[in-house]
Amino acid sequence: MSMTTTRPMPSAPNREDIGQTWEYLQNGISKIMINLQEGMDMATYMGIYTAVHNFCTSQKAVGLGNSGAVGQAHRGGNDTPSPSQESHADLGQAHLLGEDLYKKLKEYLNNHLHGLYEQSKGHADEALLAFYIREWNRYTVAAKYIHHLFRYLNRHWVKREMDEGKKNTYDVYTLHLYQWRTEFFTLVNKKVMDAVLMLVEKQRNGETIEHRQIKQVVDSFVSLGLDEHDATKSTLDTYRYHFEKPFLAATEEFYKAESKQFVAENSVVEYMKKAEARLAEEEERVRMYLHNDIALPLKKTCNKALIADHSAMLRDEFQVLLDNDREEDMARMYNLLSRIPDGLEPLRQKFEAHVRNAGLNAVAKVASDAEKLEPKVYVEALLETHTRYQGLVKRAFADEPEFTRSLDNACREFVNRNEICKAGSSKSPELLAKYTDVLLRKSGAGVEEAELDATLTQIMTVFKYIEDKDVFQKFYSRMLARRLVHSNSSSDDAETSMISKLKEACGFEYTNKLQRMFQDMQISKDLNTGFREHTKGLQSEKQPLDSTYSILGTSFWPLTPPNTTFNPPAEIQTDIDRFTLFYKNKHEGRKLSWLWQLCKGELKTGYCRQSKTPFTFQVSVYQMAILLMFNSKDAHSYDDIASVTQLTSEVLDAALGILLKAKVLLMKPEGEKPGPGKMFHLNYDFKSKKIRVNLNVGTKTEQKQEEADTNKTIEEDRQMVLQSAIVRIMKARKKMKHNLLITECITQIRSRFVPKVSDIKKCIEILLDKEYLERLEDDELGYLA
Repeated sequence: MSMTTTRPMPSAPNREDIGQTWEYLQNGISKIMINLQEGMDMATYMGIYTAVHNFCTSQKAVGLGNSGAVGQAHRGGNDTPSPSQESHADLGQAHLLGEDLYKKLKEYLNNHLHGLYEQSKGHADEALLAFYIREWNRYTVAAKYIHHLFRYLNRHWVKREMDEGKKNTYDVYTLHLYQWRTEFFTLVNKKVMDAVLMLVEKQRNGETIEHRQIKQVVDSFVSLGLDEHDATKSTLDTYRYHFEKPFLAATEEFYKAESKQFVAENSVVEYMKKAEARLAEEEERVRMYLHNDIALPLKKTCNKALIADHSAMLRDEFQVLLDNDREEDMARMYNLLSRIPDGLEPLRQKFEAHVRNAGLNAVAKVASDAEKLEPKVYVEALLETHTRYQGLVKRAFADEPEFTRSLDNACREFVNRNEICKAGSSKSPELLAKYTDVLLRKSGAGVEEAELDATLTQIMTVFKYIEDKDVFQKFYSRMLARRLVHSNSSSDDAETSMISKLKEACGFEYTNKLQRMFQDMQISKDLNTGFREHTKGLQSEKQPLDSTYSILGTSFWPLTPPNTTFNPPAEIQTDIDRFTLFYKNKHEGRKLSWLWQLCKGELKTGYCRQSKTPFTFQVSVYQMAILLMFNSKDAHSYDDIASVTQLTSEVLDAALGILLKAKVLLMKPEGEKPGPGKMFHLNYDFKSKKIRVNLNVGTKTEQKQEEADTNKTIEEDRQMVLQSAIVRIMKARKKMKHNLLITECITQIRSRFVPKVSDIKKCIEILLDKEYLERLEDDELGYLA
């Protein structure tokens, strides 16, 4: 040890003699500093405390030997000072007495620490660590005791010195730390740190180490963080400079070398597993024995050496992982690259391109014949791709918003621009609307309500990617109209649920007309109930028809007038006249226009020789008019039928064609198509496996015509929407540059459809001709009120 064995404590010193006082104090301090484990009796402890107190409060001081002379103040005699002088002299003496005691303690600590340094030279590596920790613990425990024994000095002399802004004066405990740092730590810290780093490297190489030693060294370095400007504060500067800095440098060097060698000998996936394990180890190291302050810089250092320096290699492997559905490895790569700045962006770009191609390939597989493509097959191909990669984003990429955006961008691309949607056609929204119609129509396959709602939710997933939402709206509203008019919906709840979903996605305006259609159907139900009550009270020779009428508001229903003239059969006309009179009595001034192409009914047969049970024919009103003619005679010429029904040849031919195909009627002479000169006979030998025979089926020609009409109305509506948007913008702005107007128009319309610049320019020209706008100088347009 640096100090010799302590002598027994002498008797209490002269309180005014620094030499005696210090000899007494040094004996006690040495006992604490070197042999504290042997214990200290209360008398010795109180003796030291009292000696410090007595010396600091003494009124006289005698020669201080090696410490130099101290000014004296005398009482009594002719030299008695005035009160003010006396006060001044007392303060000065107290000041000097405290300073000498402080210097003596500082000198003692320096001698002790120099002795420790000489001893440290005989130790290295782990032995040096053990020596440093043992002496540090002994020294700091002693410092706490000595600090308490010198409490009077701290409370008075030290406090006054610090209050006056004197530098290099600290409380006794801090003095111990300061002297350790300047007299011992600065000489040994590099060797101590080398020993720490050697231990850490051993642990990194798989050896078991005594990590508590490192923890104690860390705590020591942290404790030595004394603020040079404010002794009451501490900093982490010493720890950061002498521990963190070399620790981080050694860490970076170790992992650079290790990762370089590991990459050369192993696959990328194996390297990722190794990097993950190493990063976890370093986090555990912080928890186990490092200071929390190092957590962030250590993470950055490891991330650079293990990830950033190899990021190009990792990213190159990402496509391979995608192609082979290696979810676990993709999650591992995501977790690694998410640790470095901009580490994920290249992955997102590759992911987006991959998903887009996957979607395009999925569509290409089902798109061999676009004309015969089933809407269900097409939509499910889109959904399958989305569901698959949405799951990947969730499982491998932690539902990260930017990866979700990449998924959305890719889906938007392959939903709107694929082999079916060539040349910018709006086939996706059309097929999506048709699939929705298939789901919501009554069918033999009874779908459970919960399953139906889940499928509708999936429909909305595709819908959110559709750019031309107005196209979907047009087709959907037409199909909804047919389902409602023909009472063909599988469930009112499902219909309402779908409209709610559309409303949530696109707002009230998008679904306003759809909701009004439902209201019209409810009003019609109430109206029919009233009409039946009304007909019950009428005296009539004939039993009235079991008829149902739907009154549809022209503004809300996407229905066109009949494309043919028509003379209804007398039986129907009578009932219609009766209803018209009833309706006009309720709603004066309203005009009813009959949509014959949507009217249908049922006819019962009583003529078929092959069946004892009469058949029921489900027919359109046009087919009904034709068949009712055969009640009077068995055969009619084409011209007779045309004359009586007043149907155009196109509509008549289609209606007869279905009756001939079903063999309800027979045509003579036989031929491909009905026409003038042909005779039509009632088939008494009609046969069918079904009792109810549906003859009211649409033809492909009718379907194509309806699609053409719908697309035509879409274009017309778009012209109106664009013109309205332009007028609305110009009314608000008054003046605007031509290009800015186009940009603003696209921004406002984008949620409904993506307008073409050429279409916007055409609408601007139309509005100029109509004098809503005027041309101004410098390519500017003005609004004309």
